[in-house]
Amino acid sequence: MPKLSDIVPKVRSKNAGPFWLTVDVFCGDPATFARVAAALDTAAVAALYGQPAGLVKRFDIPELNVVKFSFPRPVVQGSADDRDMHGAQWAHLLAEAQVA
Repeated sequence: MPKLSDIVPKVRSKNAGPFWLTVDVFCGDPATFARVAAALDTAAVAALYGQPAGLVKRFDIPELNVVKFSFPRPVVQGSADDRDMHGAQWAHLLAEAQVA
């Protein structure tokens, strides 16, 4: 089974304010978007990030061929325990996930 990064051009994460993170999956074209949207289960993404499924927000944006997930940061941005001030390292976990 391929990794998500093998079939999409970009997976990016960033802050969505000091309390939330967003992971964007840029699919590049409608066919890849349809494949990724069907393959990525929101509950599985929540488990990957150690989040309750009810807290993960999913946005499918077919006009842009993007699937987006937002969820609470484990610690507040900029706090003493924050190891990723910009939220950029979270994309790697999803990029390495296997998809059908």
